[in-house]
Amino acid sequence: MRVVSKQNNSHMCLICGMDNNAGVRAQFYNLEDGSVGGLFTFREEHQSYPGRVHGGMLATMIDELAGRVLWVDSPDKIAVTMDINVKYRKPVPYGTPLKGRGVFTERLSRAYSAKCYIMDMDNNVLAEGVAKYLILPAEKVCDASVEEELDIYIPDDVTDIEF
Repeated sequence: MRVVSKQNNSHMCLICGMDNNAGVRAQFYNLEDGSVGGLFTFREEHQSYPGRVHGGMLATMIDELAGRVLWVDSPDKIAVTMDINVKYRKPVPYGTPLKGRGVFTERLSRAYSAKCYIMDMDNNVLAEGVAKYLILPAEKVCDASVEEELDIYIPDDVTDIEF
């Protein structure tokens, strides 16, 4: 899938925050079909049992992917999670490059739903989920605008992600 553009990162988000020492520091991309793709590697700090990523971290990544689907074509809007349902398919190792994808499943004027997947680099689905979001004015969610919070751009040479 061809990458159209790259999304910005934040400072302290657990998933995309570049200044968060406990974070994943995932990178996200707008894809040609209107979906969002992510590239990331969980670390030992994200484990549950030795060798495995904590299920809560996987749910958080699915939540992040679903939230970022909105930014593919509405980067100035913000949304909050109303509901999330995660299915864990296979154990997820830390220290291994992974990818994620999120796609709209329903889109209304003030809400949307997205289906998301966490996969290994061979496209095996490790976890998947559906999340519902409410679109709100940024001032009702946080003290900063989307542009102020997501102000870190990290250039790279990713031009496509195989899904």
